[in-house]
Amino acid sequence: MTSIPTWDQFMAPSLRVLADGETHKARDVCNAAADELGVLDDARTELIPSGQPRYQNRGLWALSYLFRAKAVERPVRGQYRITDRGRQLLAEHPAGITEKNLRALPDYVSPYDVVPASPVAGAPLPLDDPTETATSPEEQILDGVQRLHAEVAAELRSRLYGLSPEMFEQAVLDLIVAMGYGGTQGKATRTQLSNDGGIDGIVDQDALGLSRVYIQAKRYAPDATIGRPEIQAFVGALHGQQANQGVFITTAKFSSGAKAYADAVPSRIVLIDGQRLAALMIRFGVGVQVKQTVQIVEIDEDAFVD
Repeated sequence: MTSIPTWDQFMAPSLRVLADGETHKARDVCNAAADELGVLDDARTELIPSGQPRYQNRGLWALSYLFRAKAVERPVRGQYRITDRGRQLLAEHPAGITEKNLRALPDYVSPYDVVPASPVAGAPLPLDDPTETATSPEEQILDGVQRLHAEVAAELRSRLYGLSPEMFEQAVLDLIVAMGYGGTQGKATRTQLSNDGGIDGIVDQDALGLSRVYIQAKRYAPDATIGRPEIQAFVGALHGQQANQGVFITTAKFSSGAKAYADAVPSRIVLIDGQRLAALMIRFGVGVQVKQTVQIVEIDEDAFVD
């Protein structure tokens, strides 16, 4: 199977893994269930934004739902064992178990039925039909954050393109400093526009300025492409400063020829296009502010150990 099964598709295979009555580690159950489902090695390398393998995330959510349904129990932290209800559930639905099947159980309460009020609008948060949702709840949250960030990134690129050259160069230097370059003892300086020699900013990596990074910041239309000649000119400007490292930052994108040339020259040249620039600004909080913080919690098993 090239695609990763939905979280509910992991439930029946997980119960079959646990059908031996032994206690198994959650990760071992996920891996064995993935084996039964035919999840290929390439698919197992796919990660969710938090860095966890996507198939494991869905397998763990399947175990979480089965635990809510009392189909499995946790004798010790992170380990599961099938219950009589789990055996009955598997016998009744050998081809596959859905959350709809869990809802038919008398004491099962779906997390989808406990909808927190929105702290922004004060209204219930909209949820897809849980029987039609392929992704786990955590994936839905992280994917939603990614979509929001993509929208903000597009707006950032548009705003940056509309800045004056002076303001754009300062925004770029603010980002470089926010990333930790220049440190607490170094500094970042914007050069004079009329006589910058092809260098728009200089970042001292230490208090004495013995190690410097030279910056060129250029505003181009987001759909424009910067070619090799512009990078060659930047390398020439670096040589004029007897410098061996520089960063070319733009709101546009780079051609394959520009990237190949930057990789080939002896000087260390880093190219940051508009997409990466916006992503870095979001990551380091430059030009954006946190609108809302969402915490994802889980049970602390240590708090319930006798």
